[in-house]
Amino acid sequence: MDDARSDPPEAAADAADETVAVPSRAAPPPAARLLAVDEIEALSGDPNFMTSLARGIAVIRAFSERKRSLTIAQISQKTGIPRAAVRRCLYTLGQLGYVSSDSRNFSLLPKVLSLGHAYLAATPLPVLAQPFLDRVRDTLHEACSLAILDAEEILYVARAASTTRIMSVDLSVGSRLPAYCTSMGRAILAYQPAAELERYLATVELRPRTGRTISTRARLIEALEQVRACGYALVDQELELGLRSLAVPVRDLSGRVVAAMNVSVGASRCSPPEMEAQFLPVLLGASAELGMQLVS
Repeated sequence: MDDARSDPPEAAADAADETVAVPSRAAPPPAARLLAVDEIEALSGDPNFMTSLARGIAVIRAFSERKRSLTIAQISQKTGIPRAAVRRCLYTLGQLGYVSSDSRNFSLLPKVLSLGHAYLAATPLPVLAQPFLDRVRDTLHEACSLAILDAEEILYVARAASTTRIMSVDLSVGSRLPAYCTSMGRAILAYQPAAELERYLATVELRPRTGRTISTRARLIEALEQVRACGYALVDQELELGLRSLAVPVRDLSGRVVAAMNVSVGASRCSPPEMEAQFLPVLLGASAELGMQLVS
């Protein structure tokens, strides 16, 4: 209903376009589409829920480090939102200065960063964590990161980068990665309340990223049980071949796991036992000291 009240004059033409663009029910939509469309449709019966706003947020989230420039058709495919609605969202975002375009392709503009700045400025976690990340980086001479769990992904909220790039994707604050196949994701998931973990396991798509990726529910549960038993997560080339990562949970003063801290290295440079011997004590010390400053 919100779209009907706020659509521009070409809404009638767009409405016809939307009817054509609705995904066919003959073939089930991919998981990425379910996350956007199903969530929006599930909430659309709420009279206070703004469908147009939800669509706009879904359009923004369609962009990623691997796909920084997208067409209307690509965004529609990724989100499941009809092309006509995607077009109106992009037009609005462009008018507000959040999106640019070169006829067919659309890209986010730096102004989008202002949407997350309020959160980062209001929470002390990234600010408090940075000195500890810097210390780990300087001690181990490896990049050190801090992430929180956001739905089915980890969100990087602080990072002490190194001069050596070991991933195909250049990670920075704001980057997102799947939680199930990352060390920080598992270090957080292992300590989630039972109901929250069950909800996660019921909805996440365990897609193999490499031949080593744990991609079944049973094996992931075993991996999380191992994390709880030993107090850390070591992921060996499950996210990307040639990459090993070690993470520890970060607890606040109440004992609740609120984030995770990790170090990643090239697999050719450091074996898992070497990471446990050299990196784990440093990470555990930094995590414990940071946790002493976090009030729940």
